[in-house]
Amino acid sequence: MKLNGMLILGAILATGTADAMATTLPDSCGSDQVKFKVTQRDNAPALEAADPGKAQVVLIETLDPVGKCIGCEITGRIGVDGAWVGASKGSSYFAFSVEPGTHNLCASWQSRIEMFKSKVAMASLNAEAGKTYYYKLNISLTSYAFDLVPVTEEEGKYRMKLSSRSESKPSR
Repeated sequence: MKLNGMLILGAILATGTADAMATTLPDSCGSDQVKFKVTQRDNAPALEAADPGKAQVVLIETLDPVGKCIGCEITGRIGVDGAWVGASKGSSYFAFSVEPGTHNLCASWQSRIEMFKSKVAMASLNAEAGKTYYYKLNISLTSYAFDLVPVTEEEGKYRMKLSSRSESKPSR
């Protein structure tokens, strides 16, 4: 009886520790409890201009070429200054507006698998009103790399042509 109680207590403590680790994200991200449902649109209309007086950020997710495999479309959540702004999935992109000024960007691999949940990438942005900034979220399934890097406008537009447009909605 004592052994069963100790095993149950150990399981509860282990679960609590795993939950605490799973929710530890940088301040520039959002809550780990927020998950996104993402749909992709091919041949989506051109991006709308940034909101007046704001800058536009285009996030392009790229997945290393590992061939076609079931479940290889990774969902990458993007946060700005502590709040999620959206998510991408597979080879896709989406855009969002930010106020002018310095911002901290965060990308997190949305997954149920613990080793992937710890994949986080960060970047900073000094946004100017009326400008568009392009970032690439590089995901590698062969090395499990996860990087968020700024790219030139030319590369950003080219990668958008190769990608679907993501539309995401938070769900719990």
